[in-house]
Amino acid sequence: MATGTSDFLPRISLHKPARKYTLEEYLRKEGNSAHKHEFINGEIIKMPNARYNHNLIAMNVAVDMTNTIEKSEKNYLVLGSDQKIYLPVLDESVYADALAVCEKPLFWDDEDLLLINPILVVEVLSKSTQRYDRTSKFDKYKTLESFKEYVMIRQNECYAEVWYRERPGLWHETIITTIEGKLPLQSLGIEISMKRIYKNVKFIV
Repeated sequence: MATGTSDFLPRISLHKPARKYTLEEYLRKEGNSAHKHEFINGEIIKMPNARYNHNLIAMNVAVDMTNTIEKSEKNYLVLGSDQKIYLPVLDESVYADALAVCEKPLFWDDEDLLLINPILVVEVLSKSTQRYDRTSKFDKYKTLESFKEYVMIRQNECYAEVWYRERPGLWHETIITTIEGKLPLQSLGIEISMKRIYKNVKFIV
């Protein structure tokens, strides 16, 4: 029985490989975009929309860190979710939900867009991003010499996880699950209240 020649033809993929961009191209496109994007492995990746709880927690954390730092008279600065973080080793740019720098922010570029020296980074976890935040993104932040502390906060239950770098390659984990608890930020020498982190947040079951 004859067999059609098409059975022996190689399958041709119609999927086009993603276009690779330079950092300069990314910055130009991001400057004209209504949405935020991360620059990963030469690709421009749109960030998912953040829900109310996510935005409220991120703001609460940034405000309480700022207020607590001012009361303690320590020399740290807190920045919000619009600040780009540049990872020189990887040539990538990402956003965090909040971050802190020690004394003076340092930038990769001349326009103060690409911060390179966060000492602490905060991510509010969501279903769509929590795996990335816990693994790949954490590893990316570890390439920064200044990076000493990573805070991950769940938005639909009282849960915060802190990873503090005691020395190169050794990270200590602290988990807080009570609303009466305090979140220790050793890199800044302060604590912030879980009550304030979750102020006005309504958990969705």
